[in-house]
Amino acid sequence: MDVRYINPFLEATISVLKTMAFVPSKPNKPYIKKDATAKGDITGVIGLSGDHEGSLSISFSFPCIKGIIENMLGEVHDELNSEVNDAVGELTNMICGDARKRLEKDSITLKAGIPTIIAGKNHTVQHITTSPVIVLPFSTDYGNFFVEFSFLTE
Repeated sequence: MDVRYINPFLEATISVLKTMAFVPSKPNKPYIKKDATAKGDITGVIGLSGDHEGSLSISFSFPCIKGIIENMLGEVHDELNSEVNDAVGELTNMICGDARKRLEKDSITLKAGIPTIIAGKNHTVQHITTSPVIVLPFSTDYGNFFVEFSFLTE
């Protein structure tokens, strides 16, 4: 996959977490996902349409999203609940929106649907294309999270 597709998602993720939650995140080496199992405990998934069809997902380990929410909202959550779901959905929306703005600089216009939240150990995420799924792993002081995206580029 071309870096002009990867970099907007990478830059958007770093920017949104730093701006909205004051959480620095360190990107690790991207790779192609081999199965549908999510790498985290809770995932926000959003469909993409427009110049390309595809999807974006963000999976957080529970310790990671717990720390992000505490920083972002000043709230402590000791379990996955509706407030955590809402926060994951909002972060997914913000990162997707920021990435879409960055892609527009390369004349790639995408629209996004409404995020869906999936939670639980070993849950799966089915991306809506047959294209490879790119995984951008990140680490924070609170734990790890994973941005995945896939869309048809032809």
